[in-house]
Amino acid sequence: MLSRTFLPRNVSNIIKGIACQCRSYSQNESLKKTCLYDYHVKNGGKMVPFAGWSMPVQYSEGISESHLHVRSEVGLFDVSHMLQTRVSGRDGVAFIESMIVGDVGGLGDNQGTLSVFTNDRGGILDDLIVSKTQEGYLYVVSNAGCADKDYKNMQTQAELCRKKGMDVELEMICNGLLALQGPSMSKVLQEGVDFDLNTLPFMTNKMATVFGIPECRVTRCGYTGEDGVEISVSADRAEELASALTGSSKARVMLIGLGARDTLRLEAGLCLYGSDIDETTTPVEASLTWTIGKRRREEANFPGASIILKQIKEKPQRRRVGFLSSGAPARGHTKIYDESGSKLIGELTSGCPSPSLKENVSMGYVKTSHTKNGTKVKFEVRKKMIDAVVSKMPFVPSNYFSPK
Repeated sequence: MLSRTFLPRNVSNIIKGIACQCRSYSQNESLKKTCLYDYHVKNGGKMVPFAGWSMPVQYSEGISESHLHVRSEVGLFDVSHMLQTRVSGRDGVAFIESMIVGDVGGLGDNQGTLSVFTNDRGGILDDLIVSKTQEGYLYVVSNAGCADKDYKNMQTQAELCRKKGMDVELEMICNGLLALQGPSMSKVLQEGVDFDLNTLPFMTNKMATVFGIPECRVTRCGYTGEDGVEISVSADRAEELASALTGSSKARVMLIGLGARDTLRLEAGLCLYGSDIDETTTPVEASLTWTIGKRRREEANFPGASIILKQIKEKPQRRRVGFLSSGAPARGHTKIYDESGSKLIGELTSGCPSPSLKENVSMGYVKTSHTKNGTKVKFEVRKKMIDAVVSKMPFVPSNYFSPK
């Protein structure tokens, strides 16, 4: 395993930035390996501990070059460490809605939605994507760092539902999960699938044969802000699929690690669980009110509904916003002050130099009175005050696909 002491400074900072998602790790504890571990090592991936897994933080091209390649062409990410769950049974929708804020019942077949698990205080236990499938079950993907907690939570709730006479079953899906992201994704993938990708809009999914591999679930989504898909594939054929994608003659498909994954999601204004959202933040505070379906607000029957709905009506005391700044980059836990530099108004949760914009981007929580775009603030970085401004997210325009 590569020691952090041998990593470039920017890589070490990236690891620190994503480390909040990792559960407590000791040197004597063995790390789990995804089905693509040997593939990463063979291709020069620098492996680091992340959420209990050994994952590639970068490849030989470096973080900035990898980042820009995804923005301009296409990159391949291994996200097999994520938790994939199948929810089946007559009452599967009612079951999942008993834990999250999203309107799953309102989804069409093969349609998905981003949502959050909440607790009775309105705090976010994790974020997840729930997809309905035409095969009659729900396909759920949630974070690796919360996998044990999420699955236990779902098992407990499923048992409570069954005691009420409800029909619900859970199954962990032990597949690989590959994310192909970037503007050239479609021309790379199209030659290997048995359907027209133009019929697969953002946040829809389809079971398909991919480069000769049957029963792959292809979901048009991602964590970069670019057009992309996540492909759930049998673990024993994941390397075959990765090789087919990286061997494409349609575009150069670059292998991408956790480092660029973090900078890409930050430019896209997307949250990292454990850093930007956690059990102490509500969806309203996190600027994720849009994830709460209209019907769900009316029914008010999700965990923490009374607190969350009150915040929607009266506004929360703080809210997550984005910032642009120059000079020394500001990272998570940086203190935020008002324009005068005399009044503490909040704290950053994530930040990095933006490879696309050539300036620093960050996000964090400030008092609601300071959330208007264009509001000038100051960051305390290395005991110096740095000028920053509240800025609209995403910092880089999103390119999610929807048919014209």
